[in-house]
Amino acid sequence: MIVTLAFLVVVAIIVVWWLLPQNLTAKPWLAHGPIEDPRPERDFATAKIGLWVFLAVVSSVFALFVSAYSIRMELADWNPLPDPKLLWINTGVLLLSSAAFQRARNATQREQLHGVRTSLIAAGILTFAFLAGQLLVWRQLNASGYFIYANPANAFFYLITALHGLHLLGGLWVWSRTTYKVFSGAEASKIALSVELCTIYWHYLLLVWLALFGLLLST
Repeated sequence: MIVTLAFLVVVAIIVVWWLLPQNLTAKPWLAHGPIEDPRPERDFATAKIGLWVFLAVVSSVFALFVSAYSIRMELADWNPLPDPKLLWINTGVLLLSSAAFQRARNATQREQLHGVRTSLIAAGILTFAFLAGQLLVWRQLNASGYFIYANPANAFFYLITALHGLHLLGGLWVWSRTTYKVFSGAEASKIALSVELCTIYWHYLLLVWLALFGLLLST
């Protein structure tokens, strides 16, 4: 239960950290100068809010699994798996993928389309590499006799890593659409929202993985 609360606290801190820089106290009716069309900014804000609502739901799902994991590991039949060294490499790859998205976001703000293209491609390749690495970890564990049905600890490991991988695959679908727009000649302003949302999503999944990785290492 303590681990679950810690997980939710971390998520709450991330949400607050993101919302604080936003212009939550702005008073547009006091603004001077010509009135501009507020729809683009409103759409941008709505999309961000929608993403954060989705991430809150995802956080609840992961928190439930973390809670079940923490409770189940206290029983006598729990035999923890060895820590595959490849998980450390995979973690580094996912970190680089998140950094590549941040670079794409920065390049979008500077309207450097070449930088956006190269960064998005790098982020996608690194994400696929992470997923391939996770599958390789599964194969190594199976080859060593750590089958999914052999022990509750094994089942939870496969389930948690699969759940995280599925969320990354969903993100890659959005990444593919964004990358297609970039290579189709879309202007930086037209892809800014997609790149921004992808970056937030990847940063979130990186933090979730670091929390899950720490949990797996602690058993």
